[in-house]
Amino acid sequence: MREASDGPGRLRFGVFEFDLRAGELTKDGRRIRLQGQPIQLLGMLVQKPGKLVTREELHSRLWPGITVDFDHGVNKAISKIREALGDSAQNPRFVETVARRGYRFLADVAVIDASPEQIRSLVVLPLASLSSDASQDYFADGMTDELITRLGKISTLRVISRTSAMTYKHAHRALPQIARELNVDAVLEGTVLRSGERVRITAQLIQVPNERHIWAESYEGDLQDAIPLQSRVARAIAEQIRVTLNRQEQAALVKSKVVKPDAYEAYLKGRYFWNKRTGDGLKKAIEYFSRAIEMDPTYAEAYSGLADSYALSGDWEYGVLPPQDAFAKARTAATQALALDDSLGEAHTSLAFALDLYRWDWEAADREYKLAIKLHPGYATAHLWYAWHLMVMGRPSEGIFELRKAESLDPLSLIISADMADALCIAHLYDESVQQSRKTLEMDPSFAVAHYQLGQALVQKHAYDEAIAEFRRAIELSGHSGAFDSNLAYVYVLSGRTEEAMKLVEDLEARHDQNPSAHANVALIYSGLGDQDQAMIWLNKAYEARFNPSILLRPAFENLRSDARFQELVRRIGLPHLAR
Repeated sequence: MREASDGPGRLRFGVFEFDLRAGELTKDGRRIRLQGQPIQLLGMLVQKPGKLVTREELHSRLWPGITVDFDHGVNKAISKIREALGDSAQNPRFVETVARRGYRFLADVAVIDASPEQIRSLVVLPLASLSSDASQDYFADGMTDELITRLGKISTLRVISRTSAMTYKHAHRALPQIARELNVDAVLEGTVLRSGERVRITAQLIQVPNERHIWAESYEGDLQDAIPLQSRVARAIAEQIRVTLNRQEQAALVKSKVVKPDAYEAYLKGRYFWNKRTGDGLKKAIEYFSRAIEMDPTYAEAYSGLADSYALSGDWEYGVLPPQDAFAKARTAATQALALDDSLGEAHTSLAFALDLYRWDWEAADREYKLAIKLHPGYATAHLWYAWHLMVMGRPSEGIFELRKAESLDPLSLIISADMADALCIAHLYDESVQQSRKTLEMDPSFAVAHYQLGQALVQKHAYDEAIAEFRRAIELSGHSGAFDSNLAYVYVLSGRTEEAMKLVEDLEARHDQNPSAHANVALIYSGLGDQDQAMIWLNKAYEARFNPSILLRPAFENLRSDARFQELVRRIGLPHLAR
């Protein structure tokens, strides 16, 4: 996002609006009393979202010539700002303190009264399919996805990710309402018509909240021209809003490889099923991406999609493939994608994920994540997975910052919201974690992972009966899993229901061959029981199965950290800080 210093009058972040000219802050239209140096300081921060405002800058701008009382003055001003915004220093949503250096404004900022060149955020609403054949929905969804991907590579433009955008399919909500919910400056909407081997795209860009039509155009060509048509739409939008593009971004918008129509159709179906984020969806995605590769072995995006599918298939949440098998295949597919086109941020992300969880090559994974975000800054999954990499590396504040970035790109994503609750729990911010889980459940009360995350935080607050109810609800909604069952057993132990806990241990031990990720979950229960010998036996089994070591961040393992065997285990994994 560019700095909002080129003359905007009003800025919006969350439910707040800031009038820079009047020096006035409002919440839901009601003025908040904030004046003097606090309002001036806030004005400096909101004009540089995501960037550090140093104490030296504040000193020279707001406290010139004052030395003795500067520290007291700036601390008091920040305190008043946080009070006005309902923010906290421990878990900041708006103002982050960067120790001994300054402050950073965390929330995304939208320009309200912008001229066209000041559009810095937009949402691509689901393109409507004009085909009478409902089975062609995947084509319109795929075209929407591709447009989001292309525009998301522009670093100065915040583009809402697909998960949140697709929530508005057939929603028929007013554009200003959508803009408020997603905190964006503009909306792109349009239609897709596929007739035989011909395709036509119409699109219009609308500035909100005044619903000012900025641009509209129609494009038509053969099916094999679908990718070049998307490039033309993306370039036209970039020209209309006059965002600043670097050479890499210019090249990405111009690039438009011709792909065989049958391969492209298979690819779109693969992305359609991958985006369902279900076990069955991932199996179908693998099938369609593999088919696209068979039809066009030089199709880098299809290899990238295959890598994404394998990467998720080995995760505990889906359990489609054993972790070692899944991550090895993800690495192979991602490597092939990058051999064909090393500019694909998605492929770098999948490779990083495999290096993290399969190879435990932390330095190489870190490089790949950073490169992925540089190439595709709008890819929420890259920020999400990088956040967990940072958490595992013992950098929780940086991890939570990346999660907030992912959440700003995909504000309606259930998994990002739930993962935020998980990260807050790991950071021992239990009240904030509970609040985050309840926010997720407001979006979807039937989302099992949110009940599981809520249960984790409630355990740490010693609300055992409530935690048991949440874990049981998670199991009721999505079935048994190592994570759900082990946490239920753990709270049984803490609440004195050892017999029920041991029954779950027996069940997990019996099926560990079918689910290698269950090893660490069994260890978690034994850790709760205080049986360190059994806990280490199962952690060593987990080590042999190449488990996801992020489970070791959980508070349940804290009593093992002083054990020499645990310290040796995390040293072999390459994470000695986990023993501290």
